[in-house]
Amino acid sequence: MTKLGSPELKTLLCLGSFPKTFLMMIYAAVILPVLTSCAVNPATGGPNLVLMSESREKEIGAEEHAKVLASQPVYQDADLLAYVTEVGNRIAAVSHRPDLGYTYTIIDSPSINAMALPGGYVYVNRGLLTFMNTEAQLAAVVAHEIGHITARHAVQQQARGALANAAATVGGFVTAVATGSGYAGSQISEVASIWAQTSLSGFGREMELEADSLGAEYLLEAGYDPAAMIDVVTVLKNQEDFNRRVTGSGGGYHGLFATHPRSDTRLQQAIASVGELEEGEVTMSDDSAFREQIDGLIIGASAASQQQDARNRYYQTLLGYTLVFPDEWGIRETTTTVTAVMAGKGSLRVEAQRLQENIEPRVFLREKLGITDLQKSEAVSQYRLLGHTGVTASASGNPERVAAIYLGPRVFVFRGEVTDSTDIETVDAALLESIRTFRAIQRGETLLGDEMKIKYVQASEFFDFSVVGQSSRIANYPEETLRLLNGFYPSGTPEAGEWVKLVE
Repeated sequence: MTKLGSPELKTLLCLGSFPKTFLMMIYAAVILPVLTSCAVNPATGGPNLVLMSESREKEIGAEEHAKVLASQPVYQDADLLAYVTEVGNRIAAVSHRPDLGYTYTIIDSPSINAMALPGGYVYVNRGLLTFMNTEAQLAAVVAHEIGHITARHAVQQQARGALANAAATVGGFVTAVATGSGYAGSQISEVASIWAQTSLSGFGREMELEADSLGAEYLLEAGYDPAAMIDVVTVLKNQEDFNRRVTGSGGGYHGLFATHPRSDTRLQQAIASVGELEEGEVTMSDDSAFREQIDGLIIGASAASQQQDARNRYYQTLLGYTLVFPDEWGIRETTTTVTAVMAGKGSLRVEAQRLQENIEPRVFLREKLGITDLQKSEAVSQYRLLGHTGVTASASGNPERVAAIYLGPRVFVFRGEVTDSTDIETVDAALLESIRTFRAIQRGETLLGDEMKIKYVQASEFFDFSVVGQSSRIANYPEETLRLLNGFYPSGTPEAGEWVKLVE
């Protein structure tokens, strides 16, 4: 009998949202042998089921941070990083976990996103910075991500995922726990998987709303106007509206962006509940430092990122995608396909198909391509694209690397055949590396490595976005892009003397 007030009962109470039968099943199989903690959420004060200590959380965060640095280009601007760190630490100092030790990284990517890892790691994409217009907006983005960290959202999801898996395979899980095999070490991959998924779609509406509420609280305590959180939502929703009009799909920032409508009553109530500052109490309202750091910031693809893989990068402008083929492979193309070949080594063919059904990429490979014997099966999620890849046998009997990646209304099918029987692993690795470079062509991306940069000017009495756009270096939708950059989308005009961003 579980005694009132016992740690076991407290743990069960942490799982209050789970069905009773489910609770009793996992109680005997999982909770008793693995009881780690029914911890108090440091941010909310409520109970949380977590299956790892804070020290383990930090350890996993550090290991995954190293992987991010190895796989993502870092924007090399020491002054800008110092500024983002200063703003971030101002927020962290008033958070519920001020002593965690926070690390900030600017990712050299034009995509509009930010993300966080357990243990205090915050990442902001260069592309997101270009569309922020005040320091308070930057602080709101960072505060939202710190809210995820302080509330231990990734750790909570890991715990629920572990228990859900246990319910599906209780016997196997009990064996693993009893023998000490597979559980603790799997936490790293579980958290990594959670991070990969949340970077695409967020933690879910409730956790995103909680991160917003915590972020607004931190903004208030740090001297910023909490309404900046709403301003960020507006900026990002404008991006979504524009992308949907131009490409037919939204896409964007995983957090605020993905879960809230523009006029979200719950979000507005959550932000209002933390209080507001009188005009004189908003101590962080001078944006001169912000403008100084953003002026000269690269917009679109940087020369470094283009030069890194320019040797055999292929652009398909009609379908809007690009990828890097293995070095020195010859390229042949049609309107819907492109094939790269190296005699004696292998080939890689990319074909665009209209996506007819809303099914997972791995299901597409099985049901639409008839591949039922997929080996080395794994998800593909680079550049916020969803896909799946693995190895099968080609019609000629050779190893064949296949993949399906979704981009807009299309699915791109990759078939890479290995013809070098003496070095199958090396050729397959090259094929997989090439597939992982597949992405959409970014607005403003040039083929010559020529960079475009933000330049601040003060608007004149006769400032007109349509007129300025005609002489802009922005190749596609210059007026709309300038409006998005300055927070005047789809309409509006800055007042004379107001600072605006141009592109040079």
